[in-house]
Amino acid sequence: MLNFDFKEKYDINDLLAIIKILRSENGCPWDKVQTHKSIRTDLIEEAYEVCEGIDCNSPEMLREELGDLLLQIAFHSAIETEQSNFTFDDVCNDICQKLIYRHPHVFGEVKVNGCDEVLKNWDALKKESKKQDTFADTLESVPKTFPALLRGEKVCKRAARAGLPINSAKEFADRIRAGLDKLEANNFNSDNIQNQHLLGDLLLSFCNLDRILKVDGEKALTYSTNNFIILFRSLEKEALDKKAGSVSDRLSDEVLQNMAEKVFGGHDIMSIDR
Repeated sequence: MLNFDFKEKYDINDLLAIIKILRSENGCPWDKVQTHKSIRTDLIEEAYEVCEGIDCNSPEMLREELGDLLLQIAFHSAIETEQSNFTFDDVCNDICQKLIYRHPHVFGEVKVNGCDEVLKNWDALKKESKKQDTFADTLESVPKTFPALLRGEKVCKRAARAGLPINSAKEFADRIRAGLDKLEANNFNSDNIQNQHLLGDLLLSFCNLDRILKVDGEKALTYSTNNFIILFRSLEKEALDKKAGSVSDRLSDEVLQNMAEKVFGGHDIMSIDR
């Protein structure tokens, strides 16, 4: 008989107890063989699904996805507890201590004047606690597992805090135009490695432009991609309705060209001529 106290309302201690049961000898065959690496992707996916709940402005979805993310954190902690390395309580303790240490203006006597000073102090305390002796150390500490756009933006922001003097949107716009000119100079026929370098530099310049304009590049690209899909679907449906066809029917080259101009041009939804 399973030794478990069924309740109407559960808390974090119950979650930890459930994971322990699932990982036990008589628990779930799947749960008890999982490792950090086997559920690594699950952690990333759940974090993205939390973001989806935020973007959808859905409290119900956000509540559920936060629970799924919490499960991943508790699961990884349980694996370490089994190996006598640390517990979930240790994780909670560490983050509490970090928050207290990095908010001396709340829990100490430090005086600040606005958010900029808070962030400046936070960065200084972070460098000290992580024994980062140089600004290059802070750039290196941005996880390489981040999505490339997010990592690029964070590296650019930290480099700017080091005192790099280029903070002109126009200058980076000029750099972007110059990079495009290089691509066009060879009639876009450079080898793949050279194109990769050129496009990589262009994307990093866009990351700096995001920083200067205070735009979240990940969010901006996500919204534009979503709008691209919506517009493409609408234009495709309109074209298919006109020819009374199905999605398997090939549209004419002229119609596809017209769709491409409107989709990539960012125009409002318009009628497509056959």
